Amino acid sequence: MFEKDRGKAGGVMQTGGGNRAPRQPLRQPSIKDIARLARVSHPTVSRALQNSPLVNAQTAAKIRKIADEAGYRASAVARGLVTRRTRTIGLVVTTVDDPFAGEVTCGIEQAANDHGYAVFLASSSADPERERKVVQALAERRVDGIIVTSSRVGALYLPLLEELNVPIVLVNDQYPGEFVHSVMIENVEGARAAVEHLIGLGHRRIAYVGDRLGYQSDAERLAGYKDALKRGGIEFRAALVKEGNGRPEAAIEAVDELLALPAPPTAICCYNDMTALGALRAIRARGLRVPEDVSVTGFDDLFFAAYLQPPLTTVRQPMRRMGQLAMENLLKLMSGEDSVAQSRVEAELIVRASTGRAKTGSEESRHG
Repeated sequence: MFEKDRGKAGGVMQTGGGNRAPRQPLRQPSIKDIARLARVSHPTVSRALQNSPLVNAQTAAKIRKIADEAGYRASAVARGLVTRRTRTIGLVVTTVDDPFAGEVTCGIEQAANDHGYAVFLASSSADPERERKVVQALAERRVDGIIVTSSRVGALYLPLLEELNVPIVLVNDQYPGEFVHSVMIENVEGARAAVEHLIGLGHRRIAYVGDRLGYQSDAERLAGYKDALKRGGIEFRAALVKEGNGRPEAAIEAVDELLALPAPPTAICCYNDMTALGALRAIRARGLRVPEDVSVTGFDDLFFAAYLQPPLTTVRQPMRRMGQLAMENLLKLMSGEDSVAQSRVEAELIVRASTGRAKTGSEESRHG
């Protein structure tokens, strides 16, 4: 009905030499087309398709039937002009290849799709200035709300919220200080649980490899590490704390330095699972065994943690659930409902084979 003329030869226009021209695409019917077929005005069609009570029920049913048979699809842009809602949200991640961000994104997308929202994805490269620009660009494109994972801007959004005029929810905010609406893991309790597990296995020289770029989460996990040592009656030693960058490469260098100490650690608590990957490699490169010589813990429980050799003891973050919570909070903000300002999600220690009892005998007691 709304197809361009094709000629008479099998619905395809003929050209010289017997060659066939490409088939012309179907033109999508417009509201005016539906109005002409229904013999009503196009404002009446628009109201009927939006279930307006101003249109007679019988007329509205007739219009919707004609629109359905014609294959009419409402334009999201046009609908947005009327409702001032685009049914889209912006999602900013640090990098698109980050396994943590990938799991959180799955949770956000699932909740968004369940409520009829599309998700626009952008990356910040863990750069505060780039993150700010990306958020501003998304706001200018009239998304209904924005979620930012591992934000490096955090509370600095507060003075911008009125200017941006779009609700924002953060997931694992990395900027020191609290943001109005965020979803965070219980970092202190998670790290404390990992270290207490190692202490329970008899370890006394426990190292921590952190993330100098980790901001808030690193500070909280380090605090959990220190608290566990204090509770266990173990003196904190600055030499057993090294900084990585949350990636395996930097962890290799940090763990090499730890293992070169006169009294090397018998256990290493890592900032995240990616750091633990590097730690495992550095330990093996020195001909040592995990966990017989050195125990290792991670944080996140990324998809590969259970498949390492040995499988990694780690602190599980319910990443998909955190994404769903962030989207649920954003939906409440967008609809004007009260939303929980800061959601703290419980961490869970997952014990696997990368941790074992500390060596007994003179060596441990000598350096303890």
